This record gives sequence, C-alpha cells and structure tokens, in this order.
Amino acid sequence: MKKILITIFQLAVTIALLFLVYHDPNKRKEMEQALSHARYHWVAAGVFAYAVVEIAAAFRWQVLLKVQGIRLSLPRLSGLFLIGMFYNQFLPGGTGGDIIKSYLLLKETPDRKAGALLAVVFDRFIGLVALVAITATLVSLRFDLLSQTPETRRLLWFLLVLLGTSIAGLLASFVISGFNLFHLLPQKFPGREKLIEIAAAYHLYARHWFATLIAFGASLVAHLATFTTFLCAAYALRADVPVTNFFAVMPIERTISALPISFAGVGLRERVLQTMLHQLCGVPEGVAVLIGSLSFLIILVSCVPGAIVYFFYKPSGVPRHVRLREMQREVATLEHEISEPK
Repeated sequence: MKKILITIFQLAVTIALLFLVYHDPNKRKEMEQALSHARYHWVAAGVFAYAVVEIAAAFRWQVLLKVQGIRLSLPRLSGLFLIGMFYNQFLPGGTGGDIIKSYLLLKETPDRKAGALLAVVFDRFIGLVALVAITATLVSLRFDLLSQTPETRRLLWFLLVLLGTSIAGLLASFVISGFNLFHLLPQKFPGREKLIEIAAAYHLYARHWFATLIAFGASLVAHLATFTTFLCAAYALRADVPVTNFFAVMPIERTISALPISFAGVGLRERVLQTMLHQLCGVPEGVAVLIGSLSFLIILVSCVPGAIVYFFYKPSGVPRHVRLREMQREVATLEHEISEPK
C-alpha cells in the first residue's frame, strides 16, 4: 500500500508539473519557433556526449569490481551496466536499475556475492562524492550569478542545504567507519545496514586508493558529460548560453530532479531550468522548458540499448523472468547478512 500511495503521489506531481510548464500558449509558441529553427546536429552531439557518460560510468564500475576480485567478460559487464542504466530511467525512484543490476551480478558471481554488492554500493557512493565536489566548485565560482534573483536564490539555498546535509553525512560515515562505531547504532536505526555496507567498502577501497582515485576521476567525467548533454540540447534549440553559466545551473537541476517526487524527474527538470535559464541567462521560458524535455529524451534514447540487452540476456542459473520484488528481497537478505556481526 505504501508503494502504491507513493506511486500515485509521484504521478500526481508529474502531471501537475507538466501542466504548469506546458499549459501557457505563449511558451508553446516559443517551443514551436525553437523546434522550427533547431540545429539537429547538436542533438546527435548530445547522444554522443551521453555515450561518454555511459562509457565513463561503465569503466568506473569495472575498476571497482576488479578491486573486489571480480573479473567479468566485457560483454557481460557491459550488458549488466546497460540494463541498470535503462531501468534507472524507467523505474520509479531512480535506483530500481541498481537492484536489478545487483541481483544479476550476484548470480554471475555466486562465490563473491558480498564483494559484488559492495561494488554496486560504492559505485553509487563515489558518484555522489564526485557530484558534491563539482557542485561545491561551481557554486563557489558562480555564486553571484546563481543568487541574482529571489527565485533563483531560493533554489540555490535549497541546493546548499542538500549539499551541506550530504557533506555532513559523508563526514559522519567516515568517522563512524573509522572508529568502528556501528555497534552503538540501534538495530532499527534508519539506514543502519546501508551504512555498514559503505563502511565495509571504505576499508577495502581505502587500501586500494589508486583504483578509487581512478574511479573518482571517471565519475567526474561522467557528470561533466551529463552537463554537456544538456548543453548540446540547449545549443540545438539556439540557446547559446556560455558554458560556465550553463554548467553552474546544472548541479541545481541535477540535484532537484533526482528527488523522488516525480517520475524520473519529469516536470521538476523543466521547472528548474525554466526558472534558472530564463532569469539568469535570458533564455525564453518555453525554450528553457524544451531544453529539459529534449535532454531527457536524448538520455532515454541513449538508454534504450539496455532494454534490448535485457531482452536477450540469459541469467546464469536463474529463471528467465524474476519479479522486481523477488530481486529486492534477495538483495536485502544479503545486505542484512553483511551488516550482521560475525
């Protein structure tokens, strides 16, 4: 019932936001004009930029798996990665792809289940660390631009609150992990098992600091290539915003659209870009909204190969079709086993 209510809420928010950003006839006219004069070679450039995102993220995952002693063939590893990318876009919450990828990886590596799961957890974690680093850098450099108007200032401060919370959480996890304080946390403490998983990953990946540094660098490339995908969509619609200004806006859009309020950030993405690009960069509101939708379309097209791979994918030693609920249950069971004291 909880999941049903959350889904209904996300659906309602998504429909409301799409109506909000698309109902104005003046904005729709701006969109029509932008599409009629669009430079579609920039759309192709956007697809290429997102291919760089996928390559960098897949390389990062391969590095983290090797630290765990897991060496899958390139076709297997690439297939699992593409499946995860596809379902992260099409399942509510943005992490459903990680569940599917984790489950299939566990079946591929039955003798290294804990390592496989920790690699997936740390892959998501190091991506977050890289995004925090990029966000802190860009906001510091372009704070005056981002705080020019009351509405953009509110979004900026919302980002800073989330950024501060993330940094505090990272520091707390370092301290708790470093001093092995997890036994002090109550058994029902929210996120206790996930914290213990991250702590286990810390200890391993700290010893392999060079591989971790390479994975962090790959994360930076992936995030900047994502920003470039959106920039290509803007240039396709003739919104020639300076790169530094556009990239300064992107951490706000990426952070807010990642919140599990709407489906895959649909509506939130357009609303944030409408506000930020129009008020700070002079982009017409309709064009700013269309940049968000076109960018999302580029990402969806780039993730479609994951669906094709999943259709032909043959799991090792498991039924052809397994429900997501069953996958979640098995992954959660392993998480609990990892968090239990030995």
